[in-house]
Amino acid sequence: MQRRAILVRMRGKTNQSHHFFSIFLTQLSSIGLNSDHRSAIPLHQSEKKPVSAQKLPLLGLLLFSTLGASEPAAVEQPAPPTAHAGSGCGENGTLLTATFGSVETAVSWSGSQMICESMPRPNGEGVRLRFAGDIAGEKLAIIIAIPGMQAGEAADELPSNVTATVEGSGRFFSTPDLDSCWTDVARQTALPGAQDSYEVSGTLYCITPLGEVNGDAAVSIPELSFITIVGWKSK
Repeated sequence: MQRRAILVRMRGKTNQSHHFFSIFLTQLSSIGLNSDHRSAIPLHQSEKKPVSAQKLPLLGLLLFSTLGASEPAAVEQPAPPTAHAGSGCGENGTLLTATFGSVETAVSWSGSQMICESMPRPNGEGVRLRFAGDIAGEKLAIIIAIPGMQAGEAADELPSNVTATVEGSGRFFSTPDLDSCWTDVARQTALPGAQDSYEVSGTLYCITPLGEVNGDAAVSIPELSFITIVGWKSK
């Protein structure tokens, strides 16, 4: 209960940041990904030359023969985007969060927009969850380790360790221990025909930022909600 009281006070302090970030996202979303703001350069027209009367019948014959002998080629349409193969998120997979600090972004992913992975931790000590997806042309990955989570059981305030990174940047942000973040597991629903696999719904809370490994920057993830598939059977 003390952790929840701390989180409520923190939410009040971060409301202003959320409001500013929402305005920023609204302006950003108005820019099309395929838009080109460069001025168009008109093509130079070739100099027109008069055609002699003797050549007109010949040109007409050539044009008629070309049009009659060929048909316009079909335009190949680009393939529609597909979901990540084996994404592991399930039909209802989602991840909702907002990050602040060195990585500032809003995340609203569905199962077709992200990759979800799960792995039991050694010695039966809970599970590790990984979520990854594209943000502004880069891939953001968030890993949540929950030592106290048990298969098929809902639970509140499970101490958690969190790591975030923009893949390829070489920068990692992580909590130093299990005292800064916790996870409420709302439900675990067994999947029909899938042994030891559950659809899990939960919410992560963090009351302190994730410090940069080998650096002095930080990333804050005050709240993160997820639905994913957890496989409890070791591979």
